[in-house]
Amino acid sequence: MPRFSVIVPCHRVQAYLPECLDSVLAQSYRDIEVIAVDDRSPDGCGAILDEYAARDPRVRVLHLPENVGLGRARNAGLAHAGGDHLLFLDGDDTLTPGALRAVADRLAETGDPDVLGYDHVRTHGWGGTRRDAPAEVLAGAGPDTFTAAGYPRILDLPMVVGNKVYRREFVAAEGFEFPPGCHEDIPWTFPVMLSARRIAALDRICLNHRQRRQGGPLPATGREHFDVHGQYERVFAFLDARPRLAHWRPYLHRKMGEHCLGILAEPDRLPPADRPEFFRRTAELFRRLKPRGARVDGEVAVLEGTWAAYRLRRQAARAGHGAARLAESARQAAAGRARTGWACLHARRSPDPHLVVYSASGHRGLLGDPAAVYHAARRIAPQLRGVWVVRDAGTAALLPPDVERVLAGTRRCAEVMARAAFLVNDVPWPAAPAGRPGSVYIHTHQGTPLKYLGADLLDKPGARLGVDVPRLLRSADRWDHSLVAGRHSELVYERAYPCRFASARTGSPRNDVLVAGGPGDFRRRHGIPDDHTVVLYAPTRRDYRGDGHVDRIDVARFAADLGEGHTLVVRLHPSLAAGPARGMGLTEPARRGVVLDATDEPHLPDVLLAADALVTDYSSVMFDYANLDRPIALLADDWPAFRASRGAYIDITAEPPGHVAYSYRELARLFASGRWRDEESARLRAAFRSRYCEFEDGRAAERVVRTLLLGEPMPAGPAAGSADGRAGRAGVGVRAAGGAAAYSTTRSTSMLPRVALE
Repeated sequence: MPRFSVIVPCHRVQAYLPECLDSVLAQSYRDIEVIAVDDRSPDGCGAILDEYAARDPRVRVLHLPENVGLGRARNAGLAHAGGDHLLFLDGDDTLTPGALRAVADRLAETGDPDVLGYDHVRTHGWGGTRRDAPAEVLAGAGPDTFTAAGYPRILDLPMVVGNKVYRREFVAAEGFEFPPGCHEDIPWTFPVMLSARRIAALDRICLNHRQRRQGGPLPATGREHFDVHGQYERVFAFLDARPRLAHWRPYLHRKMGEHCLGILAEPDRLPPADRPEFFRRTAELFRRLKPRGARVDGEVAVLEGTWAAYRLRRQAARAGHGAARLAESARQAAAGRARTGWACLHARRSPDPHLVVYSASGHRGLLGDPAAVYHAARRIAPQLRGVWVVRDAGTAALLPPDVERVLAGTRRCAEVMARAAFLVNDVPWPAAPAGRPGSVYIHTHQGTPLKYLGADLLDKPGARLGVDVPRLLRSADRWDHSLVAGRHSELVYERAYPCRFASARTGSPRNDVLVAGGPGDFRRRHGIPDDHTVVLYAPTRRDYRGDGHVDRIDVARFAADLGEGHTLVVRLHPSLAAGPARGMGLTEPARRGVVLDATDEPHLPDVLLAADALVTDYSSVMFDYANLDRPIALLADDWPAFRASRGAYIDITAEPPGHVAYSYRELARLFASGRWRDEESARLRAAFRSRYCEFEDGRAAERVVRTLLLGEPMPAGPAAGSADGRAGRAGVGVRAAGGAAAYSTTRSTSMLPRVALE
């Protein structure tokens, strides 16, 4: 008897069916049977199913003599299922990699509950991907089993049959079947969830649910949506037959009203001529099924009125929304004019020579290079007053109490920025005032560049999606100094931002702590044993994917392959932190303690200091980590695609910081054999540091404060690229501005040739 029976009904899905079947049969967990039901499909689905069955004995095919619809096709497959648990998959959906292994582990952990719910994403025809469940529903369910009565929020999971697995004996004992019709999920989902005595949750994305523009099982526009009324009548008939569930009637009554109003509110669900009839049928059903004494308020109260009243309410709501938007636009414009006028008023005053305004990562707090400069300034030049721009009150509350802060977009923020002698930021700052005599804008960047930036993105339309390059360059026109960690960075920034700033060879202030090599407290805070080898996996985003995420590694498998005495720490790219990447394969292993998720750690150097080795692909974190002189391994299995879509200034596979693996198997062998830390790894790392970290000597923040903020000379030191791989006290190229001394200047011009830097 297999662990899972995967039931796949098929009708007019020949273009998607191979991808669906491959996603199931290629799962690392193989104790399954696939019952594929050809629902008399007029296209090639039947032949495709027969071909797969001939190749894989786990596939069984049922050819129905007539088309019966999605629900009854599922029932046909259900009658032949022999697995412990049932999983229903539409013929155009796919399982995510590692999904069945994660489900099997969670079922074993919770003792085979009646139902296990998990997350899914909707993949739209235009290429977008959206996580469907409210993020807190699954995360808040806890590690143990429960009932719907004990945790009602579980019913907020979308009514999709495929986002759950069901214990087959439970389904058989209760006699659950799918009805005919296009909203067949409703009278399956509610009875199953309300009847289950043990439910568990898995906070992981296991299903890609395809939303086709045309031809899907749920029609986009048509009278078929009237079917929803009959499906809810089946749900209430189920309650009538089970008095112990009668207390759910008020909840389901409201849910029914909300669902039907949602169909009515969407402009593309019902033909305009059918909308009045749909409202009237919904209202009649709502009144007829209303529980005695139930209170009707909120949005669903409109169903106790007429179609005319509903239309007037919708029109008023749209008008009110439009008026509110106009009022808000006017308010914002007026506030903007007021801030601009206030800033202009203060701009007429002389800059405060002791005022430094800082911001980092879009006003997200004390982070990166600006934070390192700020702390150095407090130590070296306490007469300087540092003020941080933060994005909201929540961010402000996270700052230490002795750090002065202002909220972005406020009049106070405009005032301090207009009065500041120095502005320090690591991302373009469009709100910064135009340069004026006596003020200095110091741009620190966020990492050593590997991927194309700025003007170079003009040749990469996919990578510049959502990036306003001309606006980016107008912002860069305001820079006075651009901090660089080496001559590679200097050349790239001057090419990517053809503006009139000076490159300051200071090194990267954020990396001072890495050059010093302090212990940090990450291991202690997370309870990592002292004798464990910590491997940090830090992948970057992909511009050839709409959501930026591509699964390169099954992190649970990698952690297992590393073996005892190892801790795998995973840190996703910040742009992927809130997307499906985490739910796809990181959240659940992190919950079980298989890996440690460090994506939300605010201070990257703390994570890097804790790691004994770094595994990455093309993330700029490798340049920072190289300052620790610890092993680095690259997984470059999609390097041609990455380079073609985003562009790269160097061929990182030809000049790597350590061994390069071109598949997961190669990566696993690298660690199993111990080659990840051999002499060749050390040689590659030393050459890499010499090329890209030549100005990193642990005094970058001090150098910025003394030369750029205080105008002091910096004593000369050892030549860059000394024997131990660290840079000496590199000379600082600066442009005289705001009283800063004039040193050897490296100036960017718009006439620089566009050379290939590789």
